[in-house]
Amino acid sequence: MGAGHAHKLYRQGRSPVHELPPHCKLAAVLCFVLVVVSTPREAVWAFGLYALLLAAVAAIARVPAGFLLRRMLIEVPFVAFAVLMPFVVPGDQVRFLGLSLSVPGLWGAWNVLAKGTLGVAASVLLASTTELRALLLGLQRLRLPPMLVQIASFMIRYGDVITDELRRMSIARRSRGFEARGVRHWGVLGKSAGALFIRSYERGERVHLAMMSRGYTGTMPVIDEMTASRAQWTSAAALPLSALAVCLLGWTL
Repeated sequence: MGAGHAHKLYRQGRSPVHELPPHCKLAAVLCFVLVVVSTPREAVWAFGLYALLLAAVAAIARVPAGFLLRRMLIEVPFVAFAVLMPFVVPGDQVRFLGLSLSVPGLWGAWNVLAKGTLGVAASVLLASTTELRALLLGLQRLRLPPMLVQIASFMIRYGDVITDELRRMSIARRSRGFEARGVRHWGVLGKSAGALFIRSYERGERVHLAMMSRGYTGTMPVIDEMTASRAQWTSAAALPLSALAVCLLGWTL
C-alpha cells in the first residue's frame, strides 16, 4: 500500500487505543456490534451499559465527546426513519401528548435508535483512533478478499481527486455565469455528471496502464507486516467480552 491519507474522522493522538493494531480493533468493533444487535430490545438498561463501555473507550483514547457527537450526525436519516415507526406500524395504541402511537412501533423505533447509535459510535471511535491506511492493512491482515481491499484503497486514494475535479468544473461553470436555479438547469448538471464520469473513467484507465507498466499483477505489495501480541488481543477483546457479559445477563433476566 502506498502512503496513507489523513482523514477528518481521524484524530491524531497517543493512547493505548491508538497503539492497538488495526486488525485487533476491527475484530473488537465487529464483535461488539454483533453483541449489541443480539441484545433483546426490552433490556433497556443493557444499552445504557454499552454506552458506558464506549464512553470508557473514548476516555482512554482521549477523544472528546463533542468530536464524536459531531461525526455521529451521519445517522440522522436512521433517526428520521425511527421517528416515523410509531405512526405507521400497526398494533396496540397509546396516547402521548395528544398523539396516538403504536406500541410495537415505539419498541421498533427504540430498537433502531439504540442499536444504530451504538454501532455508529463504535465505528466513529474506530475511525477516530485508526488511520485509513492502517484500516486497510488491518482488513488485509484479517484475510478480507484482496480485490475488495484494493477497491477500498483506490476509493480512498482517488476520492479527493474526483472531488477536486468536480470543484474545478463547478468553478468553471460559475465563471461563465451559470447558476443552477431550477429544473431547467438539470440538463446542464446532468451533462456535468456525465463529463465527470468520463474523466474519472479515463483517469482510471491511465492509472491502470501505469501500474501494469510497473509490474502490477493483480495484487498490491505489502510493505508493513502488522502483528499483534497476546496482550494486545486481550486488550482489544475487553470491549466485546464486557458487552457479551451484559448481553447474556439481558437474556437471562
